[in-house]
This record gives sequence, structure tokens and C-alpha cells, in this order.
Amino acid sequence: MPLVPVVCLLLTLLCAPLAWAKNVDLDYRVRFLPQDGQAEVLIRLEDGGVVRRLTFDLGEEGRYQDFQAKGGAWEHESPTRGIWTPASGKAELRYRVTIDSQRNSGRFDARMTEDWVLLRGDDLIPPAHLDQKDGTRLIARLSFDLPKGWKSVETGWPRVGPNRFRIDNPERLFDRPVGWIVAGRIGSRRTKIGEHTTLTVSAPIGEGMRRMDITTFLTFVWPQVEAVFPRQLDKLLIVGAGDPMWRGGLSASNSLFMHSDRPLVSENGTSSLLHEVVHVVSRIRDTERSDWISEGLAEYYAIELLRRSGGLSPDRHAKVLDRLRSWSKDVTSLRTEFSTGPVTARAVLLLNDLDTELRRRSDGQHSLDDLTRALMRLEKVSTADLVEISENLMGGPSRVLDTRLLR
Repeated sequence: MPLVPVVCLLLTLLCAPLAWAKNVDLDYRVRFLPQDGQAEVLIRLEDGGVVRRLTFDLGEEGRYQDFQAKGGAWEHESPTRGIWTPASGKAELRYRVTIDSQRNSGRFDARMTEDWVLLRGDDLIPPAHLDQKDGTRLIARLSFDLPKGWKSVETGWPRVGPNRFRIDNPERLFDRPVGWIVAGRIGSRRTKIGEHTTLTVSAPIGEGMRRMDITTFLTFVWPQVEAVFPRQLDKLLIVGAGDPMWRGGLSASNSLFMHSDRPLVSENGTSSLLHEVVHVVSRIRDTERSDWISEGLAEYYAIELLRRSGGLSPDRHAKVLDRLRSWSKDVTSLRTEFSTGPVTARAVLLLNDLDTELRRRSDGQHSLDDLTRALMRLEKVSTADLVEISENLMGGPSRVLDTRLLR
């Protein structure tokens, strides 16, 4: 055979290994048990022989209980670590998980009542390291058995049947159903926002969630979101409830939680809802005491997207920044593992100044939008990363970033 066809054949084999992959069903089945405050979870592999082992990080001791393996073996290696070794053929792992999760403040970030449940799928299926055979592709689906009287369930994943969802995360080898889940006696509003995204706003009935307000608000703002952030979302789920749930917002990769009492825009001109939306669409994670970056960008764009969509006049925008200056006047450093309110406020002011500098130094060719899109490509972002990319965009050292705030 001539050399060129041989080379082409080898390249084809190297570049398309998944075409030969063996597809194996991975089914998650969840049954909520309100009377026990728990959920029963069943993980079923169509052919357990393709998986050498799944090593679970069980986190909080005692939250996951009653593990039973059928077709294979379960080993509780420590109170916070367990190993499932499936056997060939159909293999199942069954266990129970306690739903309610109460923070030190007394507020809940996961809760189940007689009528509904609100939690993250991350809690139902703990993090795990997957060791599988080469040439295998697991096709994951999540289904629910709801208690009598519970009407429906919503997740941030595409629906493929009654109470059934397809889980496909290209960023993970082990497709866990991460993100927010709400089920029970719930009400939902759905609409298409922008070119590609289906928005669903769901909450338990009687919890005061302003579903239509959120839907209308995001319809107006979403074109500006798409203009800044290149990540395309097929579906965005927003869930919420009232007290005693966490009085704020909590984001995930495809969904977010917002307490039903939180206004769309607060009296100081910022938006907790847009703050969490930015976390969802940017997925910027920080490292090396640089939490000011992810939190500062989320708050900056919570204000800026509102301004660009016509929701803040120039005078009102200036007053918002003045309030942030007053709030953050005592901040001497942005470098911290967890950004507080005043630190985040000071970060917004620095980012606003950086945007001005980027535009001026690049003759209008670059802005903070370009910096943000570059940061989105990194697995984790440090202050040094932000400085380096900024100075590449503007073609030299930054006066704004040469500050004791970043040391």
C-alpha cells in the first residue's frame, strides 16, 4: 500500500477512537422518601465488566448509608471513602442519602418536606473517580420515582421522558447529575431566551417565587449575556424557595438557586440573580487567594449587563459605583480565599478601571469582555494569570493592576 494512504489511515484511527467505543448504559434511579427525610439511590450498569472500580468521596460522615451491591462488591474503606467494584453483566449499587443540609447560619441549602424537595444532584451522587476499560463510553440517564401526590421534577439536564433526563457532561469522565433539582408540588415557567437557551423557572407552590418576573427580566437581559459570554447553554434552570432556605443565591454548572425573597435588582443597583447567572455562564474558578476575580467579575457584570440592557441610566450607574466606593473604603487587599462583600465591591471598582485602561491602551480594540473570555478558557485563574493576559491585551504594563491591593 502507498505511504500516503497508510498515514491517512493511521491518523483516522488515532483521531476517532470513540467511533469504536462500546456504549454501556449507566442509569441513576432516585426514589424520594419524605417520611424518612432521605432518598434511595440506585446506580445500575448494563455491563459492570467495563468498569474496574468507582471510588466515591462520601464527604460528611453518615450522610450516605446502607450500601448494597448486587453484581460486584462494595467496600467501605473509611467513613468518608467507599469503593464499588462491579462484576460482569448487570451490576447495581443501592444506598440511601440524607437530604436536609443545614449551614452554620441555620439556613438550608438542601431540604425536603412532605410536599417537595430542593437539592443538588451533587448530593445524591457523591464525587467519584472512575476507572474504566479503554474503548468504553457510559451513556448516563437519571430518572425519578416520585411519592404519591408529587406532580413533577425539574433538573438542569435535557428531559428524555417522563421524570427522566439525559446526563452528558463532556468535561467529566464520570457523568454525575450535578446541578439543582426540584421535585414535588411545584410550578414552572418556561420560555426561550436568546438564540439557543431554554429557561425554566421552578419552585414549590406557595413559596413566593416570582417566576414570571424572573422570566421577563432575563428575556430583556439575555442578549447582553450572550454577547459577553461565548458559552452556549441549551437549558438554564432557576429554582427557589423561601425561609428557612439560604437567603441568597447559589450557582451550579447548569442551574442556580435564588431565595424567593431576593429582589431582581436591589436598592443599591446590583442584582443577585445576574450575579449567579454570570457564575453559571462563565464558570471561572480561581486559585492562589484569587477569589476576588470570580466574585468581582460576577458582581461587575451583574451591574454592567443591567446597564447595557438599558436598566441603569448613566447617573444611576455612577451612583452604584459611588456606593461601592463607600462600602469598600477600608479594604487594603483583595487577596483572600473567600471574598467578602466589601472585598468584592472593591474588586468591581478595580475591574471597572481596568476596562477603561484596556479600551484606552488598545485604541478601543479590547475591553474587559476580551479578558473575561480569555479567563474562561483556563481551568483555574490566579491573579498572576489576570495580570499577564491584561498586559498582553494592552501591550505593556498596567497601571491599574500595579497596586498594593493585589500583593
